[in-house]
Amino acid sequence: MNFYLCQQCEDAATELQVSNSRLAEVEAAFASQKSEYDRLRKLHAELEEKLEASEIQIKGQSAEYRTLLQQKDVEISHLKARQSGLQEEVQKLQRSAQSASVGPALLPVTTTSSTTTSSSASSFLSRPSGSHQGFHGGDDMDLSDVIWSQQEINRLSTEVTRLEAEAAHWRRMSQTSTAAGAGNGDQGEILKLQRTIKDLREEMSREVDEHQHELAALQDVQRQKMADIARRHRDELAEYEERIEELEEQIHSGAGQATSAPSDSSKLPELQKTVSSLQEAADQREKQLAELSARLEEAQRRQAELQLEKDDAQEENAGLLQNYTRLQASVTELQTRVQEQEGKALQKAQLDHEIQVLRANLAASEKEIERLKSLSEAEPKEEVEHADILELNTIIGTLRQEKEVLEQAKLDLQERLKMAEEQRVSSDAAQPDESVELVEDLKTELERREKTLRNMEEERDTLMSELEELDQQNQEATQHMISVKEQLKEAEAALTSLTAELNTTKDKNMSLKQELETQKEKMSQSAFTLNELHMGKQQLEGSAKELRNKLGHAQEQNREARKEITELKKTLREREEELSAAKAELDRAGDRGTEAQGTTEKLAEKEREVSDLRRELDEMRSSQEKVKSEDYELKMENRRLKVESEQALGKGEELTKQMKESQAALNRTVREKETRIEALKLEKTQLESELRQAESTLTEQSKQYQQTIEELTRARSMDASALQMEHERAVKLNQEKDMEIAQLKRDMEQLASDHRDTNEMLSITVAGQKQLTDLLQEKDVFLETLKQNASDLQVELENSIAAMTKEADALRQALDEKDKQLGGMKEENSHLKEEIDRFRDQQSRPQSLAEPRTLDIITELETEITQLKSSRNGLDEEVQTLRRTMEEQQASLLVSQQSLQAQQTELEQADARHQQTTLNYDRLIHARDEEISRLQETVDRLSESRGPADSPTLQGDIILQEEKTQTLNQENGNEKHDLSKVEIEKLVRGIKEKETEISQLNEKNLSLTKQLDQLVVSRDEVGKLSQMILQKDLEIQALHARVSMGVGGGHSQDVMFLQQQLQAYAVEREQVLAVLNEKTRENSQLRSDYHRLMDILAGKEAALLKLQQENQRLSNMSDPSGSQEMFKETIQNLSRIIREKDIEIDALTQKCQTLVTVLQTSGGETGAGSGGVSSNQFEELLQERDTLKQQVKKMEEWKQQVITTVKNMQHESAQLQEELIKLQGQVSADSDCSSKLTVDYTRLIQSYELKERRLGSLSQELAQVQQTITQLSTTKEVLMGKLDSVAHTPEGAVAQSSAPSLKADAPSHDTSPTVNNEKLQEELVRLQTQLAERENLIRTIQENNQRLANSASASESEQRSHAEEIRQLRERLDALQRSVREKDLLIKTKGDQLGHISEALRNRENDIEVLKQAVTNLKERALILEMDGRKLKEENELVAARSREKESEFRALQETNMQVSLLLREKEFELSAVSEKAATVEKMLKDKDQGKTGELNQLLNEMKSMQEKAVMFQQERDQVMMALKQKQMETTAVQTELQHVRDKEQRLNLELERLRNHLLEIEDSYTREALAAEDRETELRRRVAQLDAKLATSSSAVENASQQASMQVESLQEQLSGAVKQRDDALAHLRTSQEQVNQYAVSLSNLQMFYCLLPRSEEKAMYSAELERHKKEKEEWKRKAVRLEDQASALQINLDEANAALDSASRLTDQLDLKEEQIEELKKQVDVRQEMLEEAQKKLMNLLNSTEGKVDKVLMHNLFLGYFHTPKTKRADVLRLMGSVLGLSREDVDKMLEEDNRHGVTGWVSSWLGGRGAQSVPNTPQRPTSGQGLNSSFSEMFVKFLEVESTPSLPAPKLSVRDIKPLGAPPPRRTSSAASSTAAGAAAAGKRAGDSNPFLAPRSAAVPLLGGSGSGSSGGHLLMKPISDALPTFTPVPVSAEASGGAVLKDLLKQ
Repeated sequence: MNFYLCQQCEDAATELQVSNSRLAEVEAAFASQKSEYDRLRKLHAELEEKLEASEIQIKGQSAEYRTLLQQKDVEISHLKARQSGLQEEVQKLQRSAQSASVGPALLPVTTTSSTTTSSSASSFLSRPSGSHQGFHGGDDMDLSDVIWSQQEINRLSTEVTRLEAEAAHWRRMSQTSTAAGAGNGDQGEILKLQRTIKDLREEMSREVDEHQHELAALQDVQRQKMADIARRHRDELAEYEERIEELEEQIHSGAGQATSAPSDSSKLPELQKTVSSLQEAADQREKQLAELSARLEEAQRRQAELQLEKDDAQEENAGLLQNYTRLQASVTELQTRVQEQEGKALQKAQLDHEIQVLRANLAASEKEIERLKSLSEAEPKEEVEHADILELNTIIGTLRQEKEVLEQAKLDLQERLKMAEEQRVSSDAAQPDESVELVEDLKTELERREKTLRNMEEERDTLMSELEELDQQNQEATQHMISVKEQLKEAEAALTSLTAELNTTKDKNMSLKQELETQKEKMSQSAFTLNELHMGKQQLEGSAKELRNKLGHAQEQNREARKEITELKKTLREREEELSAAKAELDRAGDRGTEAQGTTEKLAEKEREVSDLRRELDEMRSSQEKVKSEDYELKMENRRLKVESEQALGKGEELTKQMKESQAALNRTVREKETRIEALKLEKTQLESELRQAESTLTEQSKQYQQTIEELTRARSMDASALQMEHERAVKLNQEKDMEIAQLKRDMEQLASDHRDTNEMLSITVAGQKQLTDLLQEKDVFLETLKQNASDLQVELENSIAAMTKEADALRQALDEKDKQLGGMKEENSHLKEEIDRFRDQQSRPQSLAEPRTLDIITELETEITQLKSSRNGLDEEVQTLRRTMEEQQASLLVSQQSLQAQQTELEQADARHQQTTLNYDRLIHARDEEISRLQETVDRLSESRGPADSPTLQGDIILQEEKTQTLNQENGNEKHDLSKVEIEKLVRGIKEKETEISQLNEKNLSLTKQLDQLVVSRDEVGKLSQMILQKDLEIQALHARVSMGVGGGHSQDVMFLQQQLQAYAVEREQVLAVLNEKTRENSQLRSDYHRLMDILAGKEAALLKLQQENQRLSNMSDPSGSQEMFKETIQNLSRIIREKDIEIDALTQKCQTLVTVLQTSGGETGAGSGGVSSNQFEELLQERDTLKQQVKKMEEWKQQVITTVKNMQHESAQLQEELIKLQGQVSADSDCSSKLTVDYTRLIQSYELKERRLGSLSQELAQVQQTITQLSTTKEVLMGKLDSVAHTPEGAVAQSSAPSLKADAPSHDTSPTVNNEKLQEELVRLQTQLAERENLIRTIQENNQRLANSASASESEQRSHAEEIRQLRERLDALQRSVREKDLLIKTKGDQLGHISEALRNRENDIEVLKQAVTNLKERALILEMDGRKLKEENELVAARSREKESEFRALQETNMQVSLLLREKEFELSAVSEKAATVEKMLKDKDQGKTGELNQLLNEMKSMQEKAVMFQQERDQVMMALKQKQMETTAVQTELQHVRDKEQRLNLELERLRNHLLEIEDSYTREALAAEDRETELRRRVAQLDAKLATSSSAVENASQQASMQVESLQEQLSGAVKQRDDALAHLRTSQEQVNQYAVSLSNLQMFYCLLPRSEEKAMYSAELERHKKEKEEWKRKAVRLEDQASALQINLDEANAALDSASRLTDQLDLKEEQIEELKKQVDVRQEMLEEAQKKLMNLLNSTEGKVDKVLMHNLFLGYFHTPKTKRADVLRLMGSVLGLSREDVDKMLEEDNRHGVTGWVSSWLGGRGAQSVPNTPQRPTSGQGLNSSFSEMFVKFLEVESTPSLPAPKLSVRDIKPLGAPPPRRTSSAASSTAAGAAAAGKRAGDSNPFLAPRSAAVPLLGGSGSGSSGGHLLMKPISDALPTFTPVPVSAEASGGAVLKDLLKQ
């Protein structure tokens, strides 16, 4: 025993060492984790910095690349336009060149003009379209798009370069022809040249018009001339014809008179000749005329050709001019770009500048802005390139020359026309020569034109070369852009990876911190528990001994149980083998074997449990000595259990998945059926006969159903087995099916086609039922395996969970808390990121476009601020109580200083010092804040190293800090000479306030260090972004200014470009805003509220910090550049000088007194008088100084006492706090230890009791198993005995029957040959009698044999039936057990599901509660912060007032300084006067010795007069100085007043802006809430619809399944009945065959007896024949028996299958019932949800009704302040407004105002304010009727702003009232849109039925629950209606636990 105890001690010692080593290992691991954590923290900080930098870079780059993309698109469009224009120009030039080379054939005017116009139009139109298309994709534009655009740009730029080269060629050609002109490079000259070009164009067009007019006139003249010539020619022809006719008549007449006149015959030939000659002349004339007309036509044609050439040339000139102007514009752009680039690279001025401009175009607005700045700042317009001006001059010169040439050509043409006319009139011969000359002239002119064309082409070539250079630069820039874009992509990828790493590191940091804290706590707890356990080790040893004894007993019992189990196993195996050998016919032997194996497995499990129990006992013993290791193991086991439970849950989920898959398969089959039905509907006409057949089959089915019901009832009456429940269910189902069949028959009469479809569906489902049954069988197998696994898991879980439930619960609670903290921190982290994004968005867009989200934030901020104010008020009250106690303590000190009030000079000095001390305190507070931050860092480091010892060190640091401040206060106090009571009170209060503020700041710093760390990043980013935004704003303003100023000719294109960019920016901004809005809508309502509150908190904290900084700045500002210190130094110097002078004066006075005494003795009275006066003054001064010194000493003593008391109090408080913290720590440690010990003790006891119970149950189970084994063995022996008896009895009987026959046969054979005949006859008779007897015996024996055979067969059949019954019973038992197990599993699964659901619900409720608490806490914090903000504002104002007071004091100090300096000068003067007196007295003494007293008197008189003059001069100088100082002070006061006025104006503007934002935000929140409510309603409706659809599908599936099951049951029952009939037939056949066999055996024996008597040969032959026949028959019967046995076995198999099918059908019915129950539960849940919704609506309506008619204090506060802020002339409007708010009519208010005009309104206002200050009624201020000028008050501006802002652009969205269930009459606080539809609604609107006023929503009621729709639809805003009609008066919603707005909101959200 002693040895055993020693061994125990050694074990304990070794375990202690092990625990110590583990502790050391844990500490080492902790140190390594700490170092790793430090390294990770540094890495984290670096990564955060990199992340910020990369984010900023990426943002900038993304913006640049977006602008680049936009500009690229714009450039593409520009280049396309330029390409088209240049192509058209080239085509024109080619045409002109072709026409010039071919000849005079030219294009008509219209084509060229149309081409030019179209080109210009296309170039003009393509630019905006291209720009529009450019940024169409927005953010979706990919790198591939960029590359494609780059390729497009390159292609276009190559074409542009080609065209520009051609243009340059044409330009060079023109330059070579024209002379270079000189230009001075003035912008004005360029403008003049442009004007001259315009004038030349106008002149050219005018001259062309004149030329055309002249041409038309010439053509008219020519026509007239031609008409005259033709007329003349006709007249002449007519005359000739008349003459010819006359001549012919004469000839005829002459022929008649031939005889009479022979002389006429001689005249005839002459006449004929003359006629022929005349005809010839006429012909010649006609030819000449034709030639003339041809020539004239040729001349006209040539003239038209020349005109066409001229027009072409003019059009070419116009096109060239257009090209020139376009080129000139590009030249001006190039010039500006060259001017920018000139400073950077002087060698490549033009090229580099073009590159710069292209890059500036690519880099968007910034470089454009710089370019515009450079244009506006410097005037480099004068430094235009000389070459370009020369080109301009040359082009102008060429144009002038061309104009002159054209004019000369016109004059030549006119002259030529005139010449042609003259030549035509005078002579026709000279015309061909002139026409030849004309053609030559025209050719020369053509050649000249071609030369000019070539010159133009050279110019174009030069331009093209320039364009090529530009394009090369553009390509380089684009390549650079692509490379930068790739870098950006890489940077983005790196950034995403970095952000992911950052998030993971943050999470790791948080988890590491939490683990560290838990480790620390556990370390401390384990140390305590270790000590206590070592102390109580001796007590536990006794209990350990007892446990060991019990354990030994348990082990012995286990060993015995094991032996018994092994023996039982052996016996069981033997018995099972015997049973299997004996009962081979039975089918279920394998099942029993499996059951026996199951029992063995159970026994093995029991053994495992016993071993687990033993191991757990060992672990319990070890856990008593090792608490720490057990904690760790418990944690690990808890995790393992969680994993196992998760696995179990996973298995359950897999089951549900399989169920879902089966459901999906059913759905698929249903879909297939539907498709088949649709196909079959087409065959409707063919299948009407089939429908009738289906009806007949239905009737048959109903009959069959009835038959099956009867059979089932019979089976139920026959078989009272486990299938009873299944039969009853089947009967119920059949009844339901009968009802459905009746319904179907009724429907059949109405809808035959539908019936046919359903029948076909049923047939298809019967066909597809096999798949379902297979699936269900697989599921059953899977379920059985799962059941076994689940049972194993449950055993393990029960073993493990029973021991550790409490520890697991505690650990779970701790884990839940940690998870909640982690979740909260993660939410805060994500939230801060969102806040950063929000800040960026807010700062990226201008202030005028206030986004709705910012408005939301502001409203929520204000609500939070109100809550924070309430909490801050409580803190202020506590601070006031502390101050009161301090004041009471110091009241005794304050009494002693009342005597010091009278002295004014000391008060001024005290004021100065008080100012100094306040400044010192401000500096000290600043230093203390810095030290607090430093201490926070040290505390973080210490918390990592020391853990729980944080608070005392921090407090000590704070105390040390306060001591330091007090020592500084002492040093400052040493400078004080005197203080008054009031100033001391102020000082003490200031000290207390500062200390309380410092403590509050310490707490805030401790609580908000994490948030501040996270906010640092956002602040830096916000600062950078704000700087960038300010720069952008400044640049944009400058741009606008430049654009507005520089409206010159050259900048129009730049302005257009900038406008396009601005439009693109606006589009981009709208897209970004849309994306942002979509992202924000995705967040849920609660999370968004929570995050918003956090944002607001952070913003408020930032605002607080800013306000504190402003306070410090103001306090620093109140000290004007250290002038106070200078004054202090000057005053000290002055005091020192005064002391020195006083000493000198004392010495001199003593001298003077001695001299005066000498003089008095000698009798000089005058000198003595003056000396007395000075001595009296000095004495007074000395007395004053002594009194002052005494007072200073008193003040110093008093100050020391105050400081000592304060120090003592602080020390005492610190000590008390330290003691309190120590006590709390000890108490908490004690309580933890005690709770742990109790938990451990209870756990050990429970586990011990559990194990004892389990041992008892195991022993009972063992006994039961033994009993069952004995029962089985007895039953086996009984069965074996029966079998043996059955086998032995027939054999014995046969032996007995055969023996006597043989004995009888033997003697007969022996005696037969020896007897006589008589004897033979007697023998025969005797033998006959014997034979008869033997035959009777044989018959009886055969009957007995038959009876025995029958009994044996009956016993065998009974045994078989008994075995079958036993087997059936066992099968039923198994089936029942299976069904019970299934039910149990179902129940367990349902219970688990229910538990999970309830746990999920509890978690949800807990989350909701946590969120509620968080929301309320945040609201309170926001209120506190708002109170802080207000207080800080008030403190700001106080500081400003103090600064003004300090300035006045400073002026007073300056005046006192001046006075002191004047005093000093007077003292100096007196000193000099005294020294002079002394000298004169000495001289007088000397002269007196010499007898010269008279002269001395004269000298004294002169000295006095001089002194008086000097005093006068000094006084005048001092007066002048004082006046000057006064003037300076007045100017400074005026300046300060002006600054104050400006600050006030700024504050008012800020307040106005805030109210505007507040209004917008409230409107937005109302709309959002209405939308959210509608969304919720639609979601609920959608869910209801889904549930209905699910219900319908499930019900249809259930019906289908039930129909299929019923069909299957019927078919199986039919099969069963058939099998039963076959079995009965076979059994009857078998019985008959057996009877035949028996008869044959009897006949055979008879035959044998007969054959014995017959002769042997016959007997043998007969016997052999009979034997063969009998053998054949026997073989036939054997075959028949075998066949029947096979049939019986087949029937048995069929029966088993039928039973299995029945089981599956029962399972199907169970599943159907489960589905129906689930459907009912879902319906109930839907009803419950509907009831909850109705309750929530009722609550909401009650809340709305309860909030009516209550008062808002904030509004009355604002109205009250507004009344006093308004000018006195406008206060009547404010009073009218107040009256309307309070419900007074305008007449009453007007009457009161009239009375006020008579005898003042102060009484009414004071009574109103006094009597009704507590109950303030909110409403919107009405619009003031008075005109508003520049001197309008704040309230007027506010009302005006409300009028402007509250007119809604769109009516607010309404809640669809029709969709919601009406809850009775609509309440009066429903929206006006709902109320306006009915007259009752209108009446209700008259009784304050409007919405809750958005402006006057109380700060405590966070967000309104129902967003009002407003009366936008009915016309006008609510605010602009009369107040009595539209606006209610109400109070804030009381934030109570029962009916808070948040609770109602959350109830709605729950629903």
